[in-house]
Formats: sequence, structure tokens, C-alpha cells
Amino acid sequence: MALDLFAGIAVVDYAAALAWYERLLGSPPTYVVSDTEALWELAEHRSLVVEERPERAGRAFHTVFVDDFDERVAAMAARGIEPAERETYSNGVRKAIYRDPEGNEIGFGGPPVSG
Repeated sequence: MALDLFAGIAVVDYAAALAWYERLLGSPPTYVVSDTEALWELAEHRSLVVEERPERAGRAFHTVFVDDFDERVAAMAARGIEPAERETYSNGVRKAIYRDPEGNEIGFGGPPVSG
């Protein structure tokens, strides 16, 4: 079975959100769908979408698991984006939680520290 994911984040201020997510993700969107919607393809058939939808803004929470956790978190910090929280679970899995200016949460999870 094929797996596609289309994770949406509703915002009030699309222009501000677009700039923030470009800094978080390190690139402009893969596709600008319209004047109020942009899409980043994180991996094949796995997308994160930011859309102006004021009535639903600020309630999203998504976590993306990555193999290059430390490098990704460091790159975000270099672009001026710091995690709001960090967690380490009992199995050693780590998570950095970011919140956009409207309160939407996007976390990045990574493998335990090896060694």
C-alpha cells in the first residue's frame, strides 16, 4: 500500500507564516498553491501545507521523524529558530518542539543518541 501524507497548518497571517516556515524548513515552499497556501514536500508523497484559514488557526500539532535530528535542529538554530521545548523519552528518542507565531506546533523527532 502506498502512503501519502498531507499535513495542514492553518494560520491567520499567511505572509508571516510563510516567512517563518521558510526559516524553519530552510527553503521556500516546493509549491505555492495560491496567494494563501504553500506546500513543502518533506519527502516523496509527504507534504506540509500552510494555508490561511483564520477560523482554524493555531491548533495544529505535527511531528516529523528524521534521521539527521541533530543537524536539522542546529540548522534551524542557525536560521534563528529555537525549539520552545525539548523532550527525551524513556527509550531515548528525542523531540524538539517548535511553535509558530500563531501557536501551531511542529515537532521534529530523532533517534536516541548513539554511543
